[in-house]
Amino acid sequence: MYVVTKLHYHRKSKMLDIYFDDAQTHTLSCEYLRTHSPSAEVQGHGTTPSKLVLNKHAVKIERLEPVGHYAVKLHFNDGHNSGLFSWQYLRELCVNYQLYWQTYLERTNQYHAQLDSVPIKFIP
Repeated sequence: MYVVTKLHYHRKSKMLDIYFDDAQTHTLSCEYLRTHSPSAEVQGHGTTPSKLVLNKHAVKIERLEPVGHYAVKLHFNDGHNSGLFSWQYLRELCVNYQLYWQTYLERTNQYHAQLDSVPIKFIP
C-alpha cells in the first residue's frame, strides 16, 4: 500500500504534484484527474461503461479536502466533487498514465469522428 505524503497544486499550470512514501513523485494535470475521476458519475454504475468526459482542458482544482489518512476529495471548478481519490487510485493513475491518457484520446477521437460522419439514408 502506498501513502501520499504531500500534495502540491500549481494554480497557473493546473498541475498536481503527488509525493508518495517510497520517494516517487508524479505530476498530473487537472484535466487528466477530472476525466479519470473515481466517481460513479464518471466510472459508471456497476456494469455500465465509464462515461467519456469531454472539454475539461480548462478545468481547475478549487480545493483539496483530505479524507482520513487514505484519500483526498478534489473540488473542481466545474462543480464536480464526487469521488474519493484514494492513495492507491492516485498511484494507479500515475503508473498507468500513458495507457490511460492514450485510451482517453482514442475514445475522444472516435467520438469526434462519429459526430462528423453523416449517415445517408436512401429512400426509393
